[in-house]
Amino acid sequence: MDLEQFAALRTPAGSAALDAAARVAGGDPLTAAAALRSAGVPAGLAAAALTQAELRRRAVGKFGPAAAGMFFTRAGLEQATRGVVARRRAERLRAAGVGTLADLGCGLGADALAAARAGIRVYGVEADPLTAAMAAANAEAAGLADLFTVECGDATAFDVSRVDGVFCDPARRKAGTGRRIFDPNAYSPPWDFVTGLAERVPHTVVKVAPGLDHALIPAGAEAEWVSVDGDLVEAALWCGSLAEVPRRATLLREKEGAVTGAEARAMQLTGSGDAEAPVGRPRGFLFDPDSAVVRAHLVAELAGDLDATLADPSIAYLYGDEARPTPFARCLEITDVLPFSLKRLRALLRERRVGRVEILKRGSALEPEKLRRDLKLAGDEAASLVLTRVAGAPTVLICRPLPA
Repeated sequence: MDLEQFAALRTPAGSAALDAAARVAGGDPLTAAAALRSAGVPAGLAAAALTQAELRRRAVGKFGPAAAGMFFTRAGLEQATRGVVARRRAERLRAAGVGTLADLGCGLGADALAAARAGIRVYGVEADPLTAAMAAANAEAAGLADLFTVECGDATAFDVSRVDGVFCDPARRKAGTGRRIFDPNAYSPPWDFVTGLAERVPHTVVKVAPGLDHALIPAGAEAEWVSVDGDLVEAALWCGSLAEVPRRATLLREKEGAVTGAEARAMQLTGSGDAEAPVGRPRGFLFDPDSAVVRAHLVAELAGDLDATLADPSIAYLYGDEARPTPFARCLEITDVLPFSLKRLRALLRERRVGRVEILKRGSALEPEKLRRDLKLAGDEAASLVLTRVAGAPTVLICRPLPA
């Protein structure tokens, strides 16, 4: 889509095409296109409307019912912050006293809209003209155009003295190809500009990739990793007066309708990020930490809460004598600890009539699906297999999952 096609969608004829597309979206695309053309919608407008209808359908998971009136690009939707995460961030900024916020690289406006809903005046800056136009349209559709305005331009040229807070989500994909950029120095805006914002604005938040190297975290910043319903979705750097702890793992559980305003449950684990957990033998129960805990280097803090130990200092599985409930890890009961041997494992599973297995792994080079085929399972029982290392040795644990 280009600006001309987007402008056409904003006309009365475009609105009618969008309504028609919404009624036929989700089925066969050729049939849907034929239906719009037979209704008199020009081919170009029909294609643009059907693309928007499909993107809006996919966006419901991030934006809830509000997605039905928003505009998206494929790349923009993929990179947009989930509604529950954006809303929690906005609430934290508002609680810190932020009244005006610059959203540098605002994309389609997910974070800016959440901040505006929290009562923060947001100035969005977006380099791509089409994305900037869509963000402005999304603010209008949400009834927030008086609190969220967008300018198309260079984020590095924005006068941050106008605001008391900055949110920056640097582009981590190559323009034109959509390929991921793994070197922060190649981000847009560049990494040195992004990290320098904290020295210029009292409240600065930077959204970063979950795989960020801890060595790149600025001194004094709080690094937070966030998962939603068990999926690791992002990391953020809270700088200046916003930094409360060195490392934080935040787990969000969305309830029905959470994206549209109902509260999501937030659970947080904090710590230094450099503590080391004790190492011991495997015990009766295995704890598989949430990815946010692992990425935040807070496994040692979780081990202390659970009175648990590692069986290998480089692998983030914890072992304890009790099935202690925790939102930060899944718990499995260990029935067998075996040095890995395909022949022995296959014989044991056959003896126990195990026909269905869940395969987890950390520290193992084995491919789960190939192992599943090689086991030649048959039977009506189920088990969980954990492929890992114990004191450096390849090991398989046979487990029973426990209720959450």
